[in-house]
Amino acid sequence: MTQVIRTHARNGLFATDGKPHPLQDALAAATLVLGAVAAISAIWSGLHLLSSWTGLVGIATGLYGQLISVTTRERFGLVLGLGASAVGFFLGMAHGGLFGGLIS
Repeated sequence: MTQVIRTHARNGLFATDGKPHPLQDALAAATLVLGAVAAISAIWSGLHLLSSWTGLVGIATGLYGQLISVTTRERFGLVLGLGASAVGFFLGMAHGGLFGGLIS
C-alpha cells in the first residue's frame, strides 16, 4: 500500500497542526477569561473600573495573540475574547471610564 498513514496526534487543545503552541494557547485562554470578566462586569455601572481595565488588557492581549497565532482554532478563541473585551471596555467607558471617580 502506498498511502500515507497519518497519525492524529493531539498535543494541545487548540493545535490543529499537531505541534504544541503553549504561548498562543495561554494568550487565547487569557483573552477569553478577560473578555468574559469585562463583559459580565459591564452589566453593573458601578463596576466600570473593572470592566474598562479588563477590557483594555483583554484587547491588548488578544491583539498580540492574533499577531503570533498559528492555527485557526487559536484565532477563533481570540476573536471571541476580543469581541467580549471590546464590549466590556466600551460599556465600561460609557459608565465612567478608566479613571472615573478617582480623578476630580
